[in-house]
Amino acid sequence: MDRAPVYGTGCWPFEPARARSTSPLPFVMKIDEIYMSEALKEARKAFDLDEVAVGAIVVCKRKIIARAHNQTRLLRDPTAHAEMIALTQAANSLKSERLLNCTLYVTIEPCPMCAGAMVWARIKRLVFGAADPKAGACGSVMNIASHRKLNHRINIAGGILEEDCASLIGKFFRKQRAQGKK
Repeated sequence: MDRAPVYGTGCWPFEPARARSTSPLPFVMKIDEIYMSEALKEARKAFDLDEVAVGAIVVCKRKIIARAHNQTRLLRDPTAHAEMIALTQAANSLKSERLLNCTLYVTIEPCPMCAGAMVWARIKRLVFGAADPKAGACGSVMNIASHRKLNHRINIAGGILEEDCASLIGKFFRKQRAQGKK
């Protein structure tokens, strides 16, 4: 699967958060960038382990309560996405399956599985780096996270540190192609 050239190309039906933010507080963007840099640290761990370079953190009351990176190959588990692991850690940390006042930061737009799990967990806000126009379920291909027929809608901000996030996953897929892997 060749996603490297399309990550973060702006092929999504909404503008990046920088372009569409209506927040009167400019420091909100800076806080999002600080937390996204933490998610990028996790993505780099995945890259170093030859996993798809995606990282995620969960923040509650301005505190990081969970951090994870993709581990599908390591665990031989197709559900071991960074978001799923981070949601589980956050639920354990809060001792609740409901993550009502939490924000999930992830380097790449979540897939349908992860977006569905976020809805079930009642995540308040999602912040992602680069769009995924082939499998993104938070605005690119579909929008599970804010679908009007579901009983919970997540506030979404995309495009935070987009270039850094897109660059890392692009580098991962170029490395995989160079090694003859799919």
